[in-house]
Amino acid sequence: MTTTTSHIPEHVPEPGQPPDGAPAARPVRLIHTESTTEIPFHLLFRDDRGDREDSGPGPVRVRPAVAAHRPGAGRDKGERSRQAVAQVDPGLVERPARVLPGAVGVLAGLCGTAGCAATAWWAGAVPAFAAEALGIVARAGAAGPGPAQWAAFAGAGTLGLFGFGGLARGSTGRAWVLGLFGRYRGTVRRTGLMWVNPLLLRRRVDVRLRHWRGDGVPAADRGGVGLRVAVQVVWRVRDTARATLGVEDHERYLRECVEAALLRVPVAAPGAGRGEVEATRAALTRLVAADTGPVGVEVLAVRPVRVEYVPEVAAAMHRRRIAALDAQHRARVLSSVVDSVEDTVTRLTMRGLVELDDQERKVLVKDLTVAFCAGRGETGP
Repeated sequence: MTTTTSHIPEHVPEPGQPPDGAPAARPVRLIHTESTTEIPFHLLFRDDRGDREDSGPGPVRVRPAVAAHRPGAGRDKGERSRQAVAQVDPGLVERPARVLPGAVGVLAGLCGTAGCAATAWWAGAVPAFAAEALGIVARAGAAGPGPAQWAAFAGAGTLGLFGFGGLARGSTGRAWVLGLFGRYRGTVRRTGLMWVNPLLLRRRVDVRLRHWRGDGVPAADRGGVGLRVAVQVVWRVRDTARATLGVEDHERYLRECVEAALLRVPVAAPGAGRGEVEATRAALTRLVAADTGPVGVEVLAVRPVRVEYVPEVAAAMHRRRIAALDAQHRARVLSSVVDSVEDTVTRLTMRGLVELDDQERKVLVKDLTVAFCAGRGETGP
């Protein structure tokens, strides 16, 4: 707590003294704190005798101090945790790209090829054996290709290259992320034959439901004991633009987020109940989904499929587990024996078969306890 000393500039009159024309009095020093009211400075260092003999200034009207507001003190924890998650460019969102049917590309390619052949015949550049094979008459007396023929040949060749070079085949469960000179131009999720601008850079992304299994991922239980966890993650790419362009490698990013979540969430120890296992799974899924959501990866489940202690503490934890199970077994056996003895003594006395005083009742309880424990394979008390 920070303590500062300040002066009150105005003079507070004593009781019975008129406010106007009063003699000048020295200002009273006060201590300001964040969580208490203002305290007169001269009251902190006088003892009881000084209190009786003190003829200092009279009582001072104290104004309540206002606690300083620290930035971020009133924010919600959930808000701070959401702000801690890295965000991607909000303008980077998946949108459909403009493509044409594949028949358009095939037709353009065929037209370009036919144009190149016609230009070659026009320029007289068709060999004799090719003309005989095609059944056409070679043009004689041509002086070679001129500027017009070269221009026609270039146009037809470009048309053919663009027509055949832009053909692409889309398959189910896969998408194409298109970019031009480093700029995102859209995503293609169509299937079948289609035509895409050959100048665009294509990146293939798998959008099917996938799973990843990590073996030997370090973790810890609620007591801080080291564990090795084999975890299964079910996920898929929801936004192809962010998954491809928002992060360098979305699969590696997912693996690192899972490892970080396992270090932050206590994992249910081996042999834990179903409730603890489900709570661990829900916490891991929620945490990993929050970390991978901004990069377009949707996490559906994070399931620990095998949990074991690290080799350094495995033997000690195994002995501890065996001892706990043995203690539970003994407690159940003892409870069952006590219930059986009580029921037997109660039935004998209520039916009037025997009449027992306190000493005889103790002896009978002891004998029955030894008999029941011996019958259950336990050593009697």
